[in-house]
Amino acid sequence: MIHFVVHDEHDSVGVVVQEGVQAGQELTGWIMDQDKEIKVRAKNDIPIGHKLAIRELAANDTVIKYGVDIGRAVAALKVGEHAHVHNIKTKRW
Repeated sequence: MIHFVVHDEHDSVGVVVQEGVQAGQELTGWIMDQDKEIKVRAKNDIPIGHKLAIRELAANDTVIKYGVDIGRAVAALKVGEHAHVHNIKTKRW
């Protein structure tokens, strides 16, 4: 079962595509461009459609989703953490 999707192996977050992801759960992700799977353990409950970190990010690191810069981390993120508006902000303002 695929729990999250990633477009490119260089992305820093994936998007959860299954309901009910819970902290501690081992998740399977599909990296579409390379057609391979990765495993990540969820550190938080993560709602469907939200992001999770697939690599460690320091505060102010650029966040890449679908091969595109979507903003910056405003706090450090560990692999498997819920990544959303509480810890990612746009660079526009």
